[in-house]
Amino acid sequence: MIDPRFVYLAALLSVVGAWSYIRDTLRGVTSPNRVTWSLWGVEGVLAFAVEVQQHVGMASLMTLMLGLVPCVVVFVSFRNPRRVWRIGAFDVFCGAISLAGLVFWGFVDQPTAALVSFVVADQVAALPTIRKSWLAPSTESPRVFFMGFMNCAITLLTLKTMTTAGVLFPGAILVADLVIGLLIVSRAGPRYRGDDVDTSTARIA
Repeated sequence: MIDPRFVYLAALLSVVGAWSYIRDTLRGVTSPNRVTWSLWGVEGVLAFAVEVQQHVGMASLMTLMLGLVPCVVVFVSFRNPRRVWRIGAFDVFCGAISLAGLVFWGFVDQPTAALVSFVVADQVAALPTIRKSWLAPSTESPRVFFMGFMNCAITLLTLKTMTTAGVLFPGAILVADLVIGLLIVSRAGPRYRGDDVDTSTARIA
């Protein structure tokens, strides 16, 4: 365990990563998938509210950042509508499943089942961007995801007690951010297809 005040460093890392992603979105370098980012925003804010009620402590600051940053990303994406990833059937399907998970979370009266459904909803929301990072890594910016990974790692290390409420949500995001970041920097999708050309042009509105 490390000093809980390191959570402020984690929040700062999120701000740095968020700024780079927002800047790239405004420049048209990055084309965010609005399904993923919209759901991440809603889920992050809801998770923060739950963690405050459960007295998670300063670690909840990381969760708040996980909600606010996606909200800003979605907002700025409307400033450059020609460089937004076009939504397809897979995105809509994942969005519907994620929303269903949130509805289940809101009504179920069993804390563990509710938490698991919430985390599953969050991870399903990430699938469109994971797929996008495989198909068209050039339309993404990796820094925000690596900073998010570091944010979650630091936050987990600050926890005095490893509880399900404190660990499951940031732990799942840690894995998702690492996978997305690695897919982007490695260009694994284009390399696997045997070329260095992704499918970005065909999927940008």
